[in-house]
Amino acid sequence: MNQAQLTDVQTLRQRARQNIEDGAVTEGYHADRKTVLRLLNESLATELVCYLRYKRHYFMATGLKASVAAAEFLEHATQELQHADLLAERIMQLGGEPDFNPHGLTERSHAEYVAGANLREMITENLVAERIAIDSYREIVVYLGDDDPTTRRLFEEILAQEEEHADDMADLLQDLK
Repeated sequence: MNQAQLTDVQTLRQRARQNIEDGAVTEGYHADRKTVLRLLNESLATELVCYLRYKRHYFMATGLKASVAAAEFLEHATQELQHADLLAERIMQLGGEPDFNPHGLTERSHAEYVAGANLREMITENLVAERIAIDSYREIVVYLGDDDPTTRRLFEEILAQEEEHADDMADLLQDLK
């Protein structure tokens, strides 16, 4: 049974009126907001770089198995862009500014943008990028812990989809053998 004390209604109402310009960030927010915003913006850059890489690979995929791979690339590109939107929305909720500036995008990103010369290289580079995202997002989830459960849940949801992407790329790589 949880031994935490619940705040009385009058105190909750009073606190809600304090620092109202902070929006969703209340007195109960315990994370280091500056660090969380940096992590969110780095993750935003990662998702944008992954979107761009997948989109290029969608258009550049050629060869016997290209149509299956291209369909996966397009689906993943769409999902990476959705992740970027979710991250940008959370940055705004925390009073930050999402960094969409293309200058320095690859430096802020955890994953790299590698064009890939053929289908095998494209799939490999996407798998590597997914594995990077999985490890970095898992670390972010642990870092956030209970200090920012909303951002943690967002990363958990994105992480689950990145794991699916990695499985898809591993399957495609296996099919090329």
